Amino acid sequence: MTTSATSTQTRGMSRGLTLLFAIAASAAVGNLYWAQPLLNVIGEDFNVPTGSTGLIVTVTQIGYAVGVFLLLPLGDMVNRKFFIPGLMILTAVFLLATAAAPAYPVMLGTLALIGFSAVAGQFLIPLAGDLARDDQRGRVLGTVAAGIMIGLLIARALSGVVAEHFGWRAVFIMAAVIMVVLAAFLAPRIPTMEARPKVPYWRLLLAVVRTITGNRTVQVTMLIGASAMCVFTMFWTGMTFLLSSPSFGFSVSLIGAVSLVGVVGALAAQRVGVLFDRGLFIPALGVGLLITVVGLIVAAFGSESIIVLIIGAVIFGVGLQAVQILAQTRMLSIDASARSRLNTAFVFGNFVGGAIGSALAGAFWQLGGWVPVMIAASVVVALALLIWVISHKGALAR
Repeated sequence: MTTSATSTQTRGMSRGLTLLFAIAASAAVGNLYWAQPLLNVIGEDFNVPTGSTGLIVTVTQIGYAVGVFLLLPLGDMVNRKFFIPGLMILTAVFLLATAAAPAYPVMLGTLALIGFSAVAGQFLIPLAGDLARDDQRGRVLGTVAAGIMIGLLIARALSGVVAEHFGWRAVFIMAAVIMVVLAAFLAPRIPTMEARPKVPYWRLLLAVVRTITGNRTVQVTMLIGASAMCVFTMFWTGMTFLLSSPSFGFSVSLIGAVSLVGVVGALAAQRVGVLFDRGLFIPALGVGLLITVVGLIVAAFGSESIIVLIIGAVIFGVGLQAVQILAQTRMLSIDASARSRLNTAFVFGNFVGGAIGSALAGAFWQLGGWVPVMIAASVVVALALLIWVISHKGALAR
Protein backbone atom coordinates (compact mmCIF):
# COMPACT_ATOMS: atom_id res chain seq x y z
CA MET A 1 0.00 0.00 0.00
CA THR A 2 1.33 3.48 -0.80
CA THR A 3 2.26 5.99 1.89
CA SER A 4 -0.79 8.10 0.98
CA ALA A 5 -3.19 5.19 1.31
CA THR A 6 -1.55 3.95 4.52
CA SER A 7 -1.77 7.40 6.08
CA THR A 8 -5.41 7.77 5.05
CA GLN A 9 -6.38 4.37 6.47
CA THR A 10 -4.60 5.18 9.74
CA ARG A 11 -6.65 8.36 10.06
CA GLY A 12 -9.71 6.77 8.52
CA MET A 13 -12.33 8.74 6.62
CA SER A 14 -12.69 12.33 7.82
CA ARG A 15 -16.20 13.77 8.07
CA GLY A 16 -15.40 16.12 5.19
CA LEU A 17 -14.26 13.35 2.86
CA THR A 18 -17.22 11.18 3.89
CA LEU A 19 -19.59 14.03 3.06
CA LEU A 20 -17.87 14.62 -0.29
CA PHE A 21 -18.21 10.93 -1.16
CA ALA A 22 -21.89 11.01 -0.16
CA ILE A 23 -22.60 14.08 -2.31
CA ALA A 24 -20.69 12.70 -5.31
CA ALA A 25 -22.39 9.30 -5.05
CA SER A 26 -25.75 11.05 -4.66
CA ALA A 27 -25.24 13.11 -7.82
CA ALA A 28 -23.84 10.24 -9.88
CA VAL A 29 -26.66 7.79 -9.19
CA GLY A 30 -29.21 10.62 -9.27
CA ASN A 31 -28.48 10.87 -13.01
CA LEU A 32 -30.64 7.77 -13.46
CA TYR A 33 -33.73 9.63 -12.31
CA TRP A 34 -33.66 13.08 -13.92
CA ALA A 35 -35.84 11.91 -16.81
CA GLN A 36 -38.44 9.95 -14.85
CA PRO A 37 -40.77 12.89 -14.02
CA LEU A 38 -40.34 14.31 -17.54
CA LEU A 39 -41.81 11.50 -19.62
CA ASN A 40 -44.83 13.48 -20.83
CA VAL A 41 -42.82 16.65 -21.50
CA ILE A 42 -40.16 14.82 -23.51
CA GLY A 43 -42.81 12.81 -25.36
CA GLU A 44 -44.59 16.00 -26.42
CA ASP A 45 -41.32 17.60 -27.58
CA PHE A 46 -40.45 14.64 -29.81
CA ASN A 47 -44.08 13.91 -30.75
CA VAL A 48 -43.84 10.43 -29.23
CA PRO A 49 -46.96 8.55 -28.01
CA THR A 50 -47.32 8.34 -24.24
CA GLY A 51 -47.02 4.56 -24.31
CA SER A 52 -43.58 4.78 -25.91
CA THR A 53 -42.10 7.20 -23.40
CA GLY A 54 -41.73 4.37 -20.91
CA LEU A 55 -38.66 3.38 -22.94
CA ILE A 56 -36.89 6.39 -21.39
CA VAL A 57 -36.88 4.67 -18.01
CA THR A 58 -36.26 1.21 -19.48
CA VAL A 59 -33.13 2.02 -21.50
CA THR A 60 -31.61 4.01 -18.63
CA GLN A 61 -32.10 1.14 -16.21
CA ILE A 62 -30.80 -1.42 -18.71
CA GLY A 63 -27.70 0.73 -19.24
CA TYR A 64 -27.21 0.88 -15.48
CA ALA A 65 -27.58 -2.90 -15.07
CA VAL A 66 -24.98 -3.50 -17.78
CA GLY A 67 -22.65 -0.94 -16.18
CA VAL A 68 -23.04 -2.53 -12.75
CA PHE A 69 -22.11 -5.97 -14.06
CA LEU A 70 -19.37 -4.98 -16.53
CA LEU A 71 -17.73 -2.00 -14.78
CA LEU A 72 -18.26 -2.26 -11.04
CA PRO A 73 -16.09 -5.37 -10.50
CA LEU A 74 -13.16 -3.35 -11.90
CA GLY A 75 -13.09 -1.44 -8.60
CA ASP A 76 -11.10 -4.36 -7.15
CA MET A 77 -8.39 -3.87 -9.78
CA VAL A 78 -8.20 -0.37 -11.34
CA ASN A 79 -6.75 2.84 -9.88
CA ARG A 80 -9.94 4.44 -8.56
CA LYS A 81 -8.26 7.82 -8.05
CA PHE A 82 -8.43 8.36 -11.81
CA PHE A 83 -11.17 5.93 -12.82
CA ILE A 84 -14.00 7.43 -10.74
CA PRO A 85 -13.53 11.12 -11.76
CA GLY A 86 -12.97 9.98 -15.35
CA LEU A 87 -16.24 8.06 -15.36
CA MET A 88 -18.03 11.13 -13.94
CA ILE A 89 -16.63 13.30 -16.75
CA LEU A 90 -17.82 10.71 -19.25
CA THR A 91 -21.28 10.89 -17.68
CA ALA A 92 -21.23 14.67 -18.13
CA VAL A 93 -20.51 14.19 -21.85
CA PHE A 94 -23.49 11.83 -22.16
CA LEU A 95 -25.71 14.26 -20.23
CA LEU A 96 -24.81 17.08 -22.62
CA ALA A 97 -25.44 14.77 -25.58
CA THR A 98 -28.89 14.05 -24.17
CA ALA A 99 -29.58 17.77 -23.80
CA ALA A 100 -28.62 18.27 -27.46
CA ALA A 101 -30.39 15.15 -28.79
CA PRO A 102 -32.10 16.02 -32.10
CA ALA A 103 -34.38 12.98 -32.17
CA TYR A 104 -36.00 10.51 -29.80
CA PRO A 105 -33.92 7.44 -30.85
CA VAL A 106 -30.72 9.43 -30.32
CA MET A 107 -31.86 10.45 -26.86
CA LEU A 108 -32.65 6.86 -25.94
CA GLY A 109 -29.09 5.93 -26.89
CA THR A 110 -27.53 8.69 -24.80
CA LEU A 111 -29.76 7.83 -21.83
CA ALA A 112 -28.54 4.23 -21.98
CA LEU A 113 -24.97 5.55 -21.87
CA ILE A 114 -25.85 7.74 -18.88
CA GLY A 115 -27.15 4.66 -17.10
CA PHE A 116 -23.99 2.74 -18.00
CA SER A 117 -21.66 5.41 -16.60
CA ALA A 118 -23.81 6.33 -13.57
CA VAL A 119 -22.20 3.44 -11.70
CA ALA A 120 -19.45 5.92 -10.75
CA GLY A 121 -21.39 6.55 -7.56
CA GLN A 122 -21.35 2.85 -6.67
CA PHE A 123 -17.54 2.78 -6.93
CA LEU A 124 -17.37 5.22 -4.03
CA ILE A 125 -19.07 2.90 -1.52
CA PRO A 126 -16.48 0.09 -1.53
CA LEU A 127 -13.71 2.71 -1.75
CA ALA A 128 -15.10 4.34 1.39
CA GLY A 129 -15.12 0.89 3.02
CA ASP A 130 -11.45 0.43 2.11
CA LEU A 131 -10.43 3.84 3.47
CA ALA A 132 -12.46 3.76 6.70
CA ARG A 133 -11.09 2.43 9.97
CA ASP A 134 -12.74 -0.71 11.35
CA ASP A 135 -14.40 1.25 14.16
CA GLN A 136 -16.01 3.79 11.80
CA ARG A 137 -16.79 1.70 8.73
CA GLY A 138 -20.50 1.30 9.47
CA ARG A 139 -20.99 5.04 10.02
CA VAL A 140 -19.03 5.95 6.89
CA LEU A 141 -20.78 3.43 4.63
CA GLY A 142 -24.15 4.42 6.10
CA THR A 143 -23.54 8.05 5.22
CA VAL A 144 -22.39 7.37 1.65
CA ALA A 145 -25.18 4.83 1.00
CA ALA A 146 -27.77 7.26 2.38
CA GLY A 147 -26.38 9.88 0.00
CA ILE A 148 -27.28 7.68 -2.95
CA MET A 149 -30.90 7.34 -1.83
CA ILE A 150 -31.12 11.06 -1.12
CA GLY A 151 -29.77 11.81 -4.61
CA LEU A 152 -32.41 9.56 -6.14
CA LEU A 153 -35.21 11.44 -4.39
CA ILE A 154 -33.80 14.94 -4.94
CA ALA A 155 -33.23 14.27 -8.65
CA ARG A 156 -36.89 13.35 -9.12
CA ALA A 157 -38.05 16.47 -7.28
CA LEU A 158 -35.60 18.97 -8.77
CA SER A 159 -36.07 17.69 -12.30
CA GLY A 160 -39.73 18.68 -12.46
CA VAL A 161 -39.09 22.16 -11.03
CA VAL A 162 -36.22 22.96 -13.41
CA ALA A 163 -38.07 21.61 -16.44
CA GLU A 164 -41.17 23.62 -15.57
CA HIS A 165 -39.20 26.88 -15.64
CA PHE A 166 -36.37 26.27 -18.13
CA GLY A 167 -37.34 23.23 -20.21
CA TRP A 168 -36.31 19.59 -19.96
CA ARG A 169 -32.98 20.06 -21.76
CA ALA A 170 -31.83 22.45 -19.03
CA VAL A 171 -32.14 19.59 -16.53
CA PHE A 172 -29.42 17.59 -18.29
CA ILE A 173 -27.17 20.62 -18.76
CA MET A 174 -27.41 21.32 -15.03
CA ALA A 175 -26.62 17.69 -14.23
CA ALA A 176 -23.55 17.78 -16.51
CA VAL A 177 -22.19 20.85 -14.74
CA ILE A 178 -22.69 19.15 -11.37
CA MET A 179 -20.74 16.11 -12.57
CA VAL A 180 -17.79 18.16 -13.81
CA VAL A 181 -17.59 20.21 -10.59
CA LEU A 182 -17.73 17.13 -8.37
CA ALA A 183 -15.15 15.27 -10.47
CA ALA A 184 -12.81 18.24 -10.06
CA PHE A 185 -13.30 18.18 -6.28
CA LEU A 186 -12.89 14.41 -6.01
CA ALA A 187 -9.81 13.87 -8.17
CA PRO A 188 -7.21 15.43 -5.82
CA ARG A 189 -8.88 14.07 -2.68
CA ILE A 190 -9.00 10.36 -3.51
CA PRO A 191 -5.78 8.84 -2.16
CA THR A 192 -3.57 6.70 -4.36
CA MET A 193 -4.09 3.08 -3.37
CA GLU A 194 -1.61 0.25 -3.73
CA ALA A 195 -1.91 -1.51 -7.07
CA ARG A 196 -3.73 -4.82 -6.74
CA PRO A 197 -2.79 -8.00 -8.57
CA LYS A 198 -4.00 -7.96 -12.16
CA VAL A 199 -6.78 -10.42 -12.86
CA PRO A 200 -8.06 -11.28 -16.35
CA TYR A 201 -11.30 -9.41 -16.94
CA TRP A 202 -13.32 -12.54 -17.64
CA ARG A 203 -12.14 -14.07 -14.35
CA LEU A 204 -13.22 -10.92 -12.54
CA LEU A 205 -16.73 -11.24 -13.95
CA LEU A 206 -16.80 -14.96 -13.19
CA ALA A 207 -15.75 -14.17 -9.62
CA VAL A 208 -18.93 -12.12 -9.18
CA VAL A 209 -21.05 -15.11 -10.15
CA ARG A 210 -19.05 -17.39 -7.85
CA THR A 211 -19.40 -14.88 -5.03
CA ILE A 212 -23.18 -15.10 -5.33
CA THR A 213 -23.49 -18.84 -5.82
CA GLY A 214 -20.85 -19.92 -3.31
CA ASN A 215 -21.58 -17.86 -0.21
CA ARG A 216 -24.76 -18.24 1.84
CA THR A 217 -24.25 -14.92 3.63
CA VAL A 218 -24.04 -13.12 0.29
CA GLN A 219 -27.23 -14.80 -0.91
CA VAL A 220 -29.24 -13.92 2.20
CA THR A 221 -27.98 -10.33 2.28
CA MET A 222 -28.77 -9.92 -1.42
CA LEU A 223 -32.31 -11.21 -0.91
CA ILE A 224 -33.00 -8.79 1.93
CA GLY A 225 -31.50 -5.87 -0.02
CA ALA A 226 -33.44 -6.77 -3.17
CA SER A 227 -36.66 -7.06 -1.14
CA ALA A 228 -36.07 -3.60 0.31
CA MET A 229 -35.51 -2.07 -3.13
CA CYS A 230 -38.56 -3.88 -4.47
CA VAL A 231 -40.70 -2.30 -1.75
CA PHE A 232 -39.05 1.11 -2.21
CA THR A 233 -39.98 1.08 -5.91
CA MET A 234 -43.49 -0.17 -5.20
CA PHE A 235 -44.08 2.57 -2.65
CA TRP A 236 -42.87 5.54 -4.69
CA THR A 237 -44.30 4.29 -8.01
CA GLY A 238 -47.65 3.76 -6.31
CA MET A 239 -47.33 7.19 -4.69
CA THR A 240 -46.89 8.77 -8.12
CA PHE A 241 -50.02 6.98 -9.38
CA LEU A 242 -51.97 8.11 -6.32
CA LEU A 243 -50.92 11.76 -6.31
CA SER A 244 -51.59 12.14 -10.04
CA SER A 245 -55.02 10.48 -9.73
CA PRO A 246 -58.27 12.48 -9.40
CA SER A 247 -58.09 12.02 -5.61
CA PHE A 248 -55.22 14.51 -5.46
CA GLY A 249 -54.52 15.78 -9.00
CA PHE A 250 -51.00 17.00 -8.16
CA SER A 251 -48.71 18.45 -10.84
CA VAL A 252 -45.38 16.82 -11.73
CA SER A 253 -43.38 19.35 -9.70
CA LEU A 254 -45.69 18.98 -6.69
CA ILE A 255 -45.41 15.20 -6.82
CA GLY A 256 -41.64 15.62 -6.87
CA ALA A 257 -41.82 17.93 -3.86
CA VAL A 258 -43.82 15.35 -1.92
CA SER A 259 -41.19 12.70 -2.67
CA LEU A 260 -38.70 14.85 -0.76
CA VAL A 261 -40.21 13.56 2.48
CA GLY A 262 -38.23 10.43 1.70
CA VAL A 263 -35.09 12.49 2.29
CA VAL A 264 -36.13 12.85 5.93
CA GLY A 265 -36.11 9.08 6.29
CA ALA A 266 -32.75 8.75 4.57
CA LEU A 267 -31.19 11.42 6.76
CA ALA A 268 -32.59 9.84 9.91
CA ALA A 269 -31.39 6.38 8.90
CA GLN A 270 -27.86 7.30 7.82
CA ARG A 271 -26.66 7.11 11.44
CA VAL A 272 -27.76 3.49 11.64
CA GLY A 273 -24.32 2.46 10.45
CA VAL A 274 -23.08 3.22 13.97
CA LEU A 275 -25.15 0.28 15.20
CA PHE A 276 -23.22 -1.96 12.82
CA ASP A 277 -19.95 -0.67 14.30
CA ARG A 278 -21.27 -1.60 17.77
CA GLY A 279 -22.12 -5.16 16.75
CA LEU A 280 -25.87 -4.58 16.70
CA PHE A 281 -26.40 -5.32 13.02
CA ILE A 282 -28.79 -8.27 13.39
CA PRO A 283 -31.30 -6.76 15.87
CA ALA A 284 -31.14 -3.38 14.10
CA LEU A 285 -31.96 -5.06 10.77
CA GLY A 286 -35.00 -6.78 12.29
CA VAL A 287 -36.22 -3.52 13.83
CA GLY A 288 -35.73 -1.74 10.50
CA LEU A 289 -37.94 -4.28 8.74
CA LEU A 290 -40.64 -3.89 11.40
CA ILE A 291 -40.57 -0.09 11.12
CA THR A 292 -40.93 -0.45 7.35
CA VAL A 293 -44.11 -2.49 7.79
CA VAL A 294 -45.52 0.11 10.20
CA GLY A 295 -44.86 2.84 7.64
CA LEU A 296 -46.67 0.87 4.93
CA ILE A 297 -49.68 0.27 7.20
CA VAL A 298 -49.93 3.98 8.08
CA ALA A 299 -49.55 5.01 4.43
CA ALA A 300 -52.30 2.57 3.41
CA PHE A 301 -54.77 4.76 5.30
CA GLY A 302 -53.66 7.86 3.41
CA SER A 303 -55.41 7.33 0.10
CA GLU A 304 -57.39 10.53 0.69
CA SER A 305 -55.16 12.37 3.16
CA ILE A 306 -51.82 13.91 2.21
CA ILE A 307 -50.92 14.36 5.90
CA VAL A 308 -51.35 10.64 6.65
CA LEU A 309 -49.42 9.81 3.48
CA ILE A 310 -46.50 12.01 4.52
CA ILE A 311 -46.41 10.55 8.04
CA GLY A 312 -46.44 7.03 6.59
CA ALA A 313 -43.75 7.95 4.05
CA VAL A 314 -41.42 9.30 6.76
CA ILE A 315 -41.83 6.18 8.94
CA PHE A 316 -41.41 3.96 5.87
CA GLY A 317 -38.30 5.88 4.81
CA VAL A 318 -36.60 5.54 8.19
CA GLY A 319 -37.19 1.78 8.32
CA LEU A 320 -36.38 1.01 4.71
CA GLN A 321 -33.22 3.14 4.53
CA ALA A 322 -32.00 1.50 7.73
CA VAL A 323 -32.49 -1.92 6.16
CA GLN A 324 -30.68 -0.95 2.95
CA ILE A 325 -27.75 0.67 4.76
CA LEU A 326 -27.30 -2.23 7.17
CA ALA A 327 -27.59 -4.84 4.42
CA GLN A 328 -25.07 -3.10 2.17
CA THR A 329 -22.65 -2.54 5.05
CA ARG A 330 -22.91 -6.23 5.96
CA MET A 331 -22.28 -7.22 2.36
CA LEU A 332 -19.12 -5.11 2.13
CA SER A 333 -17.80 -6.55 5.39
CA ILE A 334 -17.78 -10.14 4.10
CA ASP A 335 -14.42 -9.89 2.27
CA ALA A 336 -12.29 -6.75 2.36
CA SER A 337 -10.34 -7.82 -0.75
CA ALA A 338 -13.49 -8.18 -2.88
CA ARG A 339 -15.65 -5.22 -1.87
CA SER A 340 -16.31 -4.05 -5.43
CA ARG A 341 -17.38 -7.53 -6.51
CA LEU A 342 -19.59 -7.85 -3.43
CA ASN A 343 -21.09 -4.44 -4.17
CA THR A 344 -21.71 -5.55 -7.75
CA ALA A 345 -23.75 -8.48 -6.46
CA PHE A 346 -25.67 -6.30 -4.02
CA VAL A 347 -26.46 -3.51 -6.50
CA PHE A 348 -27.42 -5.97 -9.24
CA GLY A 349 -29.78 -7.67 -6.80
CA ASN A 350 -31.26 -4.28 -5.98
CA PHE A 351 -31.77 -3.59 -9.67
CA VAL A 352 -33.69 -6.84 -10.08
CA GLY A 353 -35.72 -6.07 -6.97
CA GLY A 354 -36.51 -2.58 -8.22
CA ALA A 355 -37.62 -3.87 -11.62
CA ILE A 356 -39.93 -6.41 -9.96
CA GLY A 357 -41.28 -3.70 -7.65
CA SER A 358 -42.10 -1.43 -10.56
CA ALA A 359 -44.02 -4.23 -12.31
CA LEU A 360 -45.85 -5.18 -9.11
CA ALA A 361 -46.85 -1.57 -8.42
CA GLY A 362 -48.47 -1.27 -11.84
CA ALA A 363 -50.20 -4.63 -11.56
CA PHE A 364 -51.63 -4.08 -8.07
CA TRP A 365 -52.63 -0.51 -8.88
CA GLN A 366 -54.76 -1.89 -11.70
CA LEU A 367 -56.34 -4.35 -9.25
CA GLY A 368 -57.62 -1.68 -6.89
CA GLY A 369 -55.35 1.30 -6.44
CA TRP A 370 -53.22 2.39 -3.50
CA VAL A 371 -54.31 -0.06 -0.79
CA PRO A 372 -53.54 -3.24 -2.78
CA VAL A 373 -50.10 -1.81 -3.59
CA MET A 374 -49.43 -1.27 0.12
CA ILE A 375 -50.70 -4.74 1.00
CA ALA A 376 -48.45 -6.33 -1.62
CA ALA A 377 -45.48 -4.28 -0.39
CA SER A 378 -46.18 -5.42 3.18
CA VAL A 379 -46.15 -9.04 2.03
CA VAL A 380 -42.71 -8.53 0.45
CA VAL A 381 -41.38 -7.05 3.72
CA ALA A 382 -42.94 -9.95 5.62
CA LEU A 383 -40.99 -12.35 3.40
CA ALA A 384 -37.79 -10.39 4.15
CA LEU A 385 -38.61 -10.67 7.86
CA LEU A 386 -39.05 -14.41 7.45
CA ILE A 387 -35.60 -14.61 5.84
CA TRP A 388 -34.22 -12.60 8.78
CA VAL A 389 -35.84 -14.95 11.32
CA ILE A 390 -34.44 -18.03 9.56
CA SER A 391 -30.95 -16.58 9.05
CA HIS A 392 -30.29 -14.26 12.00
CA LYS A 393 -28.41 -16.98 13.89
CA GLY A 394 -26.96 -18.56 10.77
CA ALA A 395 -25.88 -16.93 7.51
CA LEU A 396 -26.33 -13.34 8.68
CA ALA A 397 -24.30 -13.94 11.85
CA ARG A 398 -21.25 -15.46 10.14
